[in-house]
Amino acid sequence: MRISVSSDMDEPVARALVGELRERGHEVRAHGALSPGADPRWAVCSEAAARDVADGTADQAVVCCWTGTGASIAANKVPGVRAALCTDAYTADGARRWNDANVLALSLRLTSEPLLREILDAWFAGRPSDDPEDRANVDRTARLDHGRTGT
Repeated sequence: MRISVSSDMDEPVARALVGELRERGHEVRAHGALSPGADPRWAVCSEAAARDVADGTADQAVVCCWTGTGASIAANKVPGVRAALCTDAYTADGARRWNDANVLALSLRLTSEPLLREILDAWFAGRPSDDPEDRANVDRTARLDHGRTGT
């Protein structure tokens, strides 16, 4: 899978993320502090990774900042992106299952390397639900990208 990764800081867990993804066989495209010479500001690098997903350059993305909040906000401003801030494996599974999330947001402050592996295991094992209500909710968020909800 092609995965874009961004981080506003070159922290050990961000480097571990890139290594873990490559070890799992993914093709990684790095943004921000993980890419020499790139703009490391969280709003800029998170947007870049999210745009890779929106334009099909990447299948998914992982965006990181100190709390994960700013990275998730920036990523969610890109139409077609459904970013979820996940601080545990259960949330990562639910984000994939019920929300069909395509961008994982992580907190550099809260995520240890063992927790990172648990979150990634759940994220990649999770599959979008076929439940009609779940699909209707995801479809509604897609319509929000275009400024309409159509109750």
